[in-house]
Amino acid sequence: MTQSLNRSLGPVGVLFLTLSVATPVSSLFATVPGMLHAAGTGAIWALALASLICVATAYVYAELSSCWPVAGGEYVFVARTLGPMAGFVMLGVNLFNNVLFPPILGLGLAAVLGAVAPGVPQVPLALAVVIASTLVALLEIRVNAVITGAFLLVELLAALAVLAAGLIAPERDFLPFLAAPMMPGAEGLAPATPASIGVAAAIGTLALNGFGVAVYFGEEMRHAPARIGGVILWAALLTIAIEGLPIAAVLIGAPDLRALLAMDDPFGFLVTHRLGRLAGQAVALGVAIALINAAIACILATARFFYGTARDRCWGAPCDALMGAIHPKLGSPWIATLVTGGLGALCCFVPLPLLLVASGLGLTAIYAGIALAAIAGRRSGATAGAPFRMPWFPLAPVVTLAASLYLMILNALDPGEGRLGLIVTAAQIALSIGYYALVVRPRGRWIVHLPVTS
Repeated sequence: MTQSLNRSLGPVGVLFLTLSVATPVSSLFATVPGMLHAAGTGAIWALALASLICVATAYVYAELSSCWPVAGGEYVFVARTLGPMAGFVMLGVNLFNNVLFPPILGLGLAAVLGAVAPGVPQVPLALAVVIASTLVALLEIRVNAVITGAFLLVELLAALAVLAAGLIAPERDFLPFLAAPMMPGAEGLAPATPASIGVAAAIGTLALNGFGVAVYFGEEMRHAPARIGGVILWAALLTIAIEGLPIAAVLIGAPDLRALLAMDDPFGFLVTHRLGRLAGQAVALGVAIALINAAIACILATARFFYGTARDRCWGAPCDALMGAIHPKLGSPWIATLVTGGLGALCCFVPLPLLLVASGLGLTAIYAGIALAAIAGRRSGATAGAPFRMPWFPLAPVVTLAASLYLMILNALDPGEGRLGLIVTAAQIALSIGYYALVVRPRGRWIVHLPVTS
């Protein structure tokens, strides 16, 4: 029988861990520039659309998580509402995305540190990050909540530096960004098109993702059913604010708006330009800390995911017993943590572009799956006992489904990486169905087990 996790976290601890995975500051520097390239100042409207999608999806997560605050996360929602095979497909897609995220962060760190220490070797640095993050993740969860909370404070200081750099000497008003958004054109700035704003909104949806990770820590949260929905909504709103305010500030404060919209690092440029070289280097270090913090929190979450799959007997003996083991002193799923770190370390030897391709469109599939689970759960009564009930049902899951469909269409229209991402995700789904049919189902009906909640 799988041992139980210790319920030692309050809402603030879970919020720190969730925001660390969402890593809004690293998203601001790594992902948001793509929004500016695509839509220019129309990124403000794009962020507003992405925020609506984010909030709608957060409501879906909040209701389902309050009903099932279980370490397995999304696959539990889907299995309980849409059936075991659909749940196992969600498990398979999540497995790829969860395992690949820490090495992607580690490999991306070298580029961020280039502003401070050029020539840092990418693979050794990534290995060091993943291994060190794994060792930290073995510690008691409350210790990790304190560590990630401290790192999160450094991240926020980096975001505040961007905010100050933009507002210290404003070059233009904010209202024209709403009334007449402009984007880079062949001859200067041109009016932003609805299509460009839509593409930027898709990028923004990815940048704001991460708030749903709170559910992975649900079994270590006191009074989780009543509290976890609020944590998810707060995580979503804070992520929007931490990314949205600096975007507005950098557009207001850019000395040359057209040049800034074309830059790969507009936020770092503005900090260096306004506050000096040392401030720019300090912000680069803050972003690096954000990536390391995200790696720690992601390994924590993925270890709990593996712990949940072990309890649900996904891998057979003795793997299930091993990954379900809880350290007697630290209270962590220590073997599942080591497995997560070991897989992440191996993936550090895979080129970063290939890892990004291998992750496919997992987020899109996950969003679509939980939206369908929320609708099915209401129709069947499976979620009738959820302490948190989303308002204006079924608006939130319909918005999430529409956004998922839009992302799929955008990728289908892209003959390069977009279609390849669809193919990769389809392969993940096919592999999951095959494993379920050939390995899991012959053992008997697959049942998702639920711990006692409190």
